[in-house]
Amino acid sequence: MDQVNSFESPTTVRLHRTEYLAGLAVSLGFFIAHIGDVRWLPAIVLFVYIDLIGYIPGAIAYRKSPDKHIPKTYYVLYNTMHSLLTQGLVIGLWVLISGWEWALLVVPIHLCADRGVFGNFMKPFALPFEPVPNAEFAELSRNLFAKPRATATTATTAASGVVGSGR
Repeated sequence: MDQVNSFESPTTVRLHRTEYLAGLAVSLGFFIAHIGDVRWLPAIVLFVYIDLIGYIPGAIAYRKSPDKHIPKTYYVLYNTMHSLLTQGLVIGLWVLISGWEWALLVVPIHLCADRGVFGNFMKPFALPFEPVPNAEFAELSRNLFAKPRATATTATTAASGVVGSGR
């Protein structure tokens, strides 16, 4: 993916998810190392509220919808609640108001698990709320990633119509 082509290959998706798995491992490591210092009520609330606000309402609406089209509000709720920026702000405000505590690690644990383990990233408006294979994207992926890419020289030569020039 780059600034012009906003899609990922199967390899870059795996690499992206691996980065979040590393974040999950670090967060879990610190959480487990300090498990005796964790206040469980805030930990549970912080872990669950992300999905209570950001996922469950949209999932219910999606399942109840006969055509599986739901208002964009549900996508915005999901993307807002599952944003590293939003949750960073929540953690920052918590620290400013109440001070640091180990329960706060459940927030990166939640987000890193969603991305690294489950592969859930931001939800685009153009796709169903729940994961469903998209035939057009599957075809694009096959066309782009299932066959060897032409080198820049080969592509330039083919585009100019010059074949076998020895250059």
